[in-house]
Amino acid sequence: MITIVRAPPYLSVQDSGRRHSRAAGVPRGGAMDFFALCAANALVGNPSGAAGLEWALGGGALRFDRDCAFAIAGAAVSATLGGRDVAPWTTSYASAGESLVVDKLLRGRFLYVAVSGGLDVPLLLGSRSTYLPGRFGGHQGRLLKTGDSIPFSGADAPRPQEGSHCAADLMPRYDSGIIHITRGTHAALFEESAWTILTETLYRVSGASDRTGYKLEGPPIGTSFGTLPSEAGCPGTIQVPGDGLPIALMADAPTVGGYPKIAVVSEADLPILAQRRPGDSVRFEPISIEQSQRALKRRMTDLNTIGQLASRAPGA
Repeated sequence: MITIVRAPPYLSVQDSGRRHSRAAGVPRGGAMDFFALCAANALVGNPSGAAGLEWALGGGALRFDRDCAFAIAGAAVSATLGGRDVAPWTTSYASAGESLVVDKLLRGRFLYVAVSGGLDVPLLLGSRSTYLPGRFGGHQGRLLKTGDSIPFSGADAPRPQEGSHCAADLMPRYDSGIIHITRGTHAALFEESAWTILTETLYRVSGASDRTGYKLEGPPIGTSFGTLPSEAGCPGTIQVPGDGLPIALMADAPTVGGYPKIAVVSEADLPILAQRRPGDSVRFEPISIEQSQRALKRRMTDLNTIGQLASRAPGA
């Protein structure tokens, strides 16, 4: 078990999400920063889609009830295990009874904790992710609270090399704030000046942002055609509601919507956008669909490299 000794304001179970239920109106969900969770899983020898903890909004503590490998990734934090500093993006080992304490989140928005074997909560529609608006998945469909215990199935998990680390050149450029985009399905309906505004403005993430979408503050993008008939949407879509302020749809994005879609964030850059806090700036830079696809392939290759490095234990 992992026992939540002191729950932060936001703590949930997430994995790679529900990728085959959109036709039934169920959002993909899953980790906001899929790269950070996948990297943490790779560092402890898990499949990339294994369930871990998504942590935000403050400090807290949890206790491991048996020896295990774990890794933290994503937001920069001040963290200790039994009083010893815990290195981020690195394979670490905990002894039974030791507590991981996160004092505070220093930079970024979401921290991920992966443990060898993955968290063993029930599968629902092919995923262990928590979908809070629907109150299902994860641990009883809700945020974790102090005193909760979550089982993990690491007894027979492979033993990765302690100290394995994800090098900076294998990570997204979290510090850059540059988000690459391609033109959306309704881009041709906008005046060209709208695209200029979107790509030349330094937007800021609004406080009215959550797992469903990040509202952006800056010059409004004018539209003359209002709401359109509903059509399919996806995480990364940038839609423009009536007030002209763009909204970037995130992991819990609805499956359909009627706001015009001016652009789509490259899937390779969704982790960068996910880690921007309210008040942080973002700048959108246009690329082609082919460039976006190549960037995602590179991201997947980087994750594979992280897993290979972690698996090279001495004597293996």
